Amino acid sequence: MTWRSTTALLFICGAALASLSAQEAPSERSEAGEFQKLEPVLKFLRTRNARDYAVTTPNGIDEANYVKIGGLEQWITIRGEDRKNPVLLLLHGGPGDATNPWGYAGFRNWLKYFTVVQWDQRGAGRTFGRNGAAAASTITIERMVQDGVELAELLSKKLQKEKIVLVGHSWGSILGVFMAKARPELFYAFVGTGQVADPPRNYAVAYTALVERASREGNARALQELNDVGPPPYKDGKGFAIQRKWANLFEGADVFIASMMGFALTAPGYSLGDINDWFEGQNVSAEHLVPQTSVLDPKLLGGEFAVPVFVIQGAEDFTTPTSLAKTYLNSLHAPRKALATIDGAGHFAVFTKQDVFLKELRARVLPLIR
Repeated sequence: MTWRSTTALLFICGAALASLSAQEAPSERSEAGEFQKLEPVLKFLRTRNARDYAVTTPNGIDEANYVKIGGLEQWITIRGEDRKNPVLLLLHGGPGDATNPWGYAGFRNWLKYFTVVQWDQRGAGRTFGRNGAAAASTITIERMVQDGVELAELLSKKLQKEKIVLVGHSWGSILGVFMAKARPELFYAFVGTGQVADPPRNYAVAYTALVERASREGNARALQELNDVGPPPYKDGKGFAIQRKWANLFEGADVFIASMMGFALTAPGYSLGDINDWFEGQNVSAEHLVPQTSVLDPKLLGGEFAVPVFVIQGAEDFTTPTSLAKTYLNSLHAPRKALATIDGAGHFAVFTKQDVFLKELRARVLPLIR
């Protein structure tokens, strides 16, 4: 178990562990023993979640399996209340931050309108667990785009749909842009959120926005920490860690992240080993993809599109700045394009303001399908 996964598990499970072991002296406790005691609680919650989030409609679909994509067995789930609904392929961010461990609950409301496909990309989640670090050398932007196109073709054939809807969050917005450009005939539209627009400028613009927010609120601690590390580029990870810390705090993302962890730990059919693969996959994916995405020429993301492009963005996104997303959308050419901003939301708007996001999503894409 890595330090990162251990920290996350303890954060979520601390209260339960304390309750279960209140009569034991601290010196008698071991981490392995505490997790063993927690297993009955996790089993109960997994059973409950399997029941509460199940798809039970007569024409519904609820499938989860490995499919061969790009020479690797990759994990996908397909869930929806009506097979007649349009298919939506969700491209997770991270890189490597698969939504499947908690998306059974997080996207349950979407299933009334869309058949939602969640994919553990190459190097992420259960796909990482199945193939291990041996496949790490194949984690490139080009290979991921080929994987995504292959999956879209597979879904169209399997679910008997002419086209599908493509939604990409954060790193997934890069992947989605390249997929939509490579094979536009496969997609009704591309929808970006937490849209990456100008990778080389991204963190510098975000830093300025964070300082402005801290100044506006009179947050002395934030100003001090941000001033201490200064604007990027950074020589080590401390500066990025400070930026991410205050981005999450200003956006209220810490509450979402804690909820995400809790649902992942209690996901039906998941084990602690799956959760460790989820975390380790994020480390491996970031190691290989971040150096590629951070120097990506923004011109490659813009230009001409043969499909409608929509960006649904948190009004204050301090990770992929909303100002850059606006400039990006204004610069590109597409059959149809539009920007929708969600007040009170940031980088994780698609998750933290789901009802608003879903309303915007339906308004933009459903008219293209009917």
